Amino acid sequence: MEKIEHKMVAVNGINMHIAELGQGPTILFIHGFPELWYSWRHQIVYLAERGYRAVAPDLRGYGDTTGAPINDPSKFSIFHLVGDLVALLEAIAPNEDKVFVVAHDWGALIAWQLCLFRPDKVKALVNLSVHFPPRNPQMNPAEGLKALYGEDYYVWRFQEPGDIEAEFAPIGAKSVLKKFLTYRDPAPLYFPKGKGLDAVPDAPIALSSWLSEEELDYYASKFEQTGFTGAVNYYRAFPINWELTAPWTGAQVKVPAKFIVGEFDLVYHIPGAKEYIHNGGFKKYVPLLEEVVVLEGAAHFVNQERPDEINKHIYDFVQKF
Repeated sequence: MEKIEHKMVAVNGINMHIAELGQGPTILFIHGFPELWYSWRHQIVYLAERGYRAVAPDLRGYGDTTGAPINDPSKFSIFHLVGDLVALLEAIAPNEDKVFVVAHDWGALIAWQLCLFRPDKVKALVNLSVHFPPRNPQMNPAEGLKALYGEDYYVWRFQEPGDIEAEFAPIGAKSVLKKFLTYRDPAPLYFPKGKGLDAVPDAPIALSSWLSEEELDYYASKFEQTGFTGAVNYYRAFPINWELTAPWTGAQVKVPAKFIVGEFDLVYHIPGAKEYIHNGGFKKYVPLLEEVVVLEGAAHFVNQERPDEINKHIYDFVQKF
């Protein structure tokens, strides 16, 4: 890890921190919630050793990236997030027309939209955990999830500015992150008001086998610095994203893609998700989807939990292009 280089890049009105290693075709790694560039530590080293330039930013509102107006969720719209990445690519890879993209969780949502808005920028995509969600013209995703799961569902609890931050504050960043990062239950994640994280069952072991105390401390140190508002704003922007993306209702993602999900990933267990992924719906919206991989025994944070397998899946796929 000590070989990884860190730098700041001014993009789209913010100062974006990136971690990078290697020479060759660029692979852009996009992290999810509540993560950092650090979530890709295993992949960065592996792909750099095999002739690629691995680049992983801290997204807007996260880690060492600064300058985003944290108290305005509208500045965390999907257009801001994709705009940051397009500007980053212009800054760091001006001579590459297209790059490879690998993304997880919220990063996967951003990557799908990047491919929808700017397919000219992406050679091929490997997305983890979150399949392409076609826009529902009747209802925004936050309302849809509330209708499905009720008001205690985490996405709905995240909607009210300041609310979940106030519940997290007395618990501390490390305990909050430990709960999230070691969550292995395919059932929906609920935070009943007033009970907060106490309602989330502890991981069966002190820490998941893939997450050491030292690694958890790294995450905690960064979230202690920034707080959780920037990260939670991504969820608060669901309604505005829904309004802004109306022109792309029914649009297809026309980039070669591979999708990987853990057998126990809570996203894979959203009602209707498996049928959509495996019975033709997914392929209809992502016609160049080449492969869907379900990792047996894995949960949500597959790139950290099962790095060797994920590394190989990424490498095998990008080698085709």
